[in-house]
Amino acid sequence: MRLVVKLGTSTLTNNTSNLCSPVLIELARQTGVLQSKGHQIVLVSSGAMAVGLGKLGLSQLPRVIPAKQMLSAIGQPRLMAHYEQIFDLYDLTVAQVLLTRADLASRRPYLNARNTLVALLEHNVIPIINENDTVATEEIRVGDNDNLSALVANLIDADWLILLTDQPGLLTADPRTNPDARLVETVTGPEIPEAIWKSAGGRGSKLAVGGMLTKIQAADLARRSGTACIIASGKEPNVLLRLVDGERLGTRFEAVASAVESRKRYILSARRAPGVVTIDGGAVDALRRGGSLLAVGVTEVNGKFERGDTVRVIDPAGNEIGRGIVNYGRRDLKQILRRRSDEIEGILGYHYGDEVIHHNDLVLL
Repeated sequence: MRLVVKLGTSTLTNNTSNLCSPVLIELARQTGVLQSKGHQIVLVSSGAMAVGLGKLGLSQLPRVIPAKQMLSAIGQPRLMAHYEQIFDLYDLTVAQVLLTRADLASRRPYLNARNTLVALLEHNVIPIINENDTVATEEIRVGDNDNLSALVANLIDADWLILLTDQPGLLTADPRTNPDARLVETVTGPEIPEAIWKSAGGRGSKLAVGGMLTKIQAADLARRSGTACIIASGKEPNVLLRLVDGERLGTRFEAVASAVESRKRYILSARRAPGVVTIDGGAVDALRRGGSLLAVGVTEVNGKFERGDTVRVIDPAGNEIGRGIVNYGRRDLKQILRRRSDEIEGILGYHYGDEVIHHNDLVLL
């Protein structure tokens, strides 16, 4: 199982002005147990600005963007130092990944980020992701790590997105003002009820950037991409282990589409597919059996396209049999067509994988 776990500032600091080491130790322990059972975990971590605040002896976040970026620049390396030190106690290797919306909106940066994260997971490294606040402008900011975590879940085709917070889950009202607030256990159906949106309330703690509203936004984005989402309390003992074991904690948003269906819709929705890749009969048979398209099966390349673009796949008779996202641009593909996969690096000097189009990125018509 592939999990994205988002950790809010309030969870990491235990609602104080400093990182809470026992929280990180417990997180590392549970992560180690899950990894030992074959699960893959990606962490999306807030807290950089809070650490920067603590270092400068300040008590609340400034309003102006440059000051926030300054705090992030101060806090991010210190935050990662805490992660590395504590996770190393459990022989866990972590890696820092900083992203912006621009990295996830353009197809080529999207593929580069995806390939990097998948490579880290395949080597049992735990990516720790945060927004690249020190360089992000308003135009390219995601703005909060809740929505960033949903974008990451979509990026790596995660099975679950787990949003850990200081609340037991999504409540019907703000418990700070309404003692009758009760937990919403499950959200299903194509649309999230309006009453749930209204119950989200405003911002959370004085150090947090998001609130319950951004968590519902993230849950909705994730479930439409094929990822189930759970909002649960980070203070719950063994929360990650219990969730993975099937215990019902917090609020669960059921996925409304499979990840495969979501990807197919993306491929088929491409308005322009100027690139054309013609393949031989053997490749056609391989694709129909569920295989990927390899360079050895490509006979001709036409049109202009770059790595990450959607192209049309044509059989020897000139019929369009499918559309897919290519791992190699037109210039590269012209050099490696009809060649074996183990020859690609020798020809190009690099390679993006054995497949010209992976079967997960292909829709047969």
